[in-house]
Amino acid sequence: MKKAKALFFKHFEGSLILLIFIGVLAIAFLVHFKLAFLNFFFLPVILAGYFLGKKEAVLTSILSALLVVFYMLFSKLLAGFGVGFSLDEGITLVTWASFLILIAALIGTLSEQRENRIQNLYRVYIAVLEILLKYLEVADEARPRSVRISLLAGKIAGTAGLDRREIENIKSAALLFEAGDLRASLPLFDEISEFMGTEALASASPLGDREMVLLNTTASLLKEVEPILSAYYRHYFQEAVILDKNLHEIPVGSSILALADIYDRIQTNASPYQDREEYKSLENLKKLGGRTFPESIVNALEIVVMS
Repeated sequence: MKKAKALFFKHFEGSLILLIFIGVLAIAFLVHFKLAFLNFFFLPVILAGYFLGKKEAVLTSILSALLVVFYMLFSKLLAGFGVGFSLDEGITLVTWASFLILIAALIGTLSEQRENRIQNLYRVYIAVLEILLKYLEVADEARPRSVRISLLAGKIAGTAGLDRREIENIKSAALLFEAGDLRASLPLFDEISEFMGTEALASASPLGDREMVLLNTTASLLKEVEPILSAYYRHYFQEAVILDKNLHEIPVGSSILALADIYDRIQTNASPYQDREEYKSLENLKKLGGRTFPESIVNALEIVVMS
């Protein structure tokens, strides 16, 4: 049974086309074709939209319309009525075909959106698991790297005089920046925030006060952390070779995150950040003050290190 089911879904498109042909033949030979039976074709089109997506559903609906038109022309030709449609037949066919294609596009689009949402949530779920695994590591006596960077970034931000809200956002960003594929995950933060802040509340069963607070807090946090991670990735990952940066357009939290990451590599004798000699020691980092990093942030790092 399972093998037959797997074979059916593996060749779903072919099975769907065969179903359409069988339906047309059945209508033709059993009921001598009545326009009321055109609604039969909504079933395979809906199935195609749900299982195969928008493109296949629209193609299926167009194929259905063409088969019906060709059959009617062929049956009229055999009956000796000539090739052509009456006004009523033409209006009926055009209306039916239009709604069939519209339904196909609508169902296919909704199905693709659902699949994309599931894939996005799956990727976020994996990223959350990776964060949890970092905290559950017991074989290494040292703190996980993301925790070390978070603590260091928090100290730098505090020494630089940032307020408590900014400090906590920077620390949260440091915990997240190694979770999964950063480049692929960044565009999802806004979508996740919107989903948790609106759609989840609207579609789920009534939530308690605690769940409401958790959802709203998480959505707010993600919205504030995403710009820090996005700017970090752009200015200090993609453009790591550019040392003279426009510091006015880079959030200070992104600079602190990058500086904490680089210094942690120095402390653990890891390979230099982006294999650049300029990021190899604290003395080299001092020379980048006012160029790659704000002068105040570099000075704050020095104070934290010396204390």
